[in-house]
Amino acid sequence: MSEKILVTGGTGYIGSHTAVELLNHGFEVVIVDNLSNSSIDVLDGIKKITGIEPAFEKFDLCDRTKVFDLFKKYSISAIIHFAALKAVGESVRIPLDYYHNNFESLINLLLAMQKNPVAGMVFSSSCTVYGQPDELPVTEKAPIKKAASPYGNTKQVSEEIISDAIYAYPSLKAISLRYFNPIGAHKSAHIGELPTGVPLNLVPFVTQTVAGLREKLRVFGDDYNTPDGTAIRDYIYVCDLAKAHVVAVRRLIEEKNKKKFEVFNLGTGKGISVMEIIKNFEEVTGEKVNYEIVGRREGDIEKVWADTTFANNELGWKANTPLKEILLSAWEWEKKVRNNK
Repeated sequence: MSEKILVTGGTGYIGSHTAVELLNHGFEVVIVDNLSNSSIDVLDGIKKITGIEPAFEKFDLCDRTKVFDLFKKYSISAIIHFAALKAVGESVRIPLDYYHNNFESLINLLLAMQKNPVAGMVFSSSCTVYGQPDELPVTEKAPIKKAASPYGNTKQVSEEIISDAIYAYPSLKAISLRYFNPIGAHKSAHIGELPTGVPLNLVPFVTQTVAGLREKLRVFGDDYNTPDGTAIRDYIYVCDLAKAHVVAVRRLIEEKNKKKFEVFNLGTGKGISVMEIIKNFEEVTGEKVNYEIVGRREGDIEKVWADTTFANNELGWKANTPLKEILLSAWEWEKKVRNNK
C-alpha cells in the first residue's frame, strides 16, 4: 500500500500544487480544508491533472475532536501542514484570529501525531522569519528578527512550538520549509493562484490588471537601494516548490533526516526586482502592464533572496524553471479563470 499523506489546506494555492506532485509520485492524498480561502472546484483541477480525486474532508483544524477522528478514519503516514491564515495586513487588524487559528490547528495536529504512528510533519514556513536580513543571500543560520506582523510572528512561534514538542515527545520529527515568493500556475492551467478579493501578491495583481479587473498596478517605491530602485524578492515557481515538499515528506518517511527538526530555505537563490517582473511579463505575453510608481508601503523590506545551497545539496532539489516560463503559466491561468466566469 502507498503511504497516505495528510495535506492540510490542500485546496489552497501551494497545497493544491503539492497534492498534484504527491499523487504523481504514487502517494495517496487526504486533504483537509475548511474552504475559508479556497474553492472546492480545486479538487476537479487536481483530478484533471492526475486522474485521481484525493480524499477530502471539510472541517476546521481548530476542532480537536475532528482532528483526532480524522486519524481514526485514515492511516496517515505523514503530514504536510499548509492550513493557516496568511494575509499580513489582515493579521495586523485581527491578530487574535491569527494566533487562535494558526496555533490551535498546529497544536491539534502535533497532539494527534503524538498519539498515532506518523513519520513526521512538513511545516509550511516563510522567509518572513528573517525580516530584512543583515547579509544576503540568506542562509538557514541567519538570525530570526522580530516579526513585522502577527502573521510573521505565527510562523516564528509555530517553529518554536514544533521544536519544543519534538524535544518533549521523542516520537515526533519535522521539517520546516521556509519559502520565499511562490508564483505561477500549473502548466495545464487547471490549478493556479486564485486570491479572494484584491490580490496581496505581485504576480496575480499584474495578471488581473492586464485582464482588466484592476485599473492599474501600484509599484510601491522606486527609491530603494537596488539597481532599478524597486524592491527585490526571490520568486520561486510553485511547482518547483511543490516538488520540494514531496522530497521532504519522503525524507521523513524513509528516516533520512539528519536531525529531528530540520529547516530548509526554498528559493531560486536569485533576487528579481518588481520592475523586472513587469518587463519580463510584458515581453513573454506581449501585453502592456498599466502601472504607476507610488510611495513605499509600510512594512515592506528592501531586498531579500535565499541561499539555497543547503536545500540543493541535502535534499537534492533545485528550483530551475525559467522566469518567463513561470510568468506565462500565470497569464495562461488568469485567462482561463476569466473565460470560465
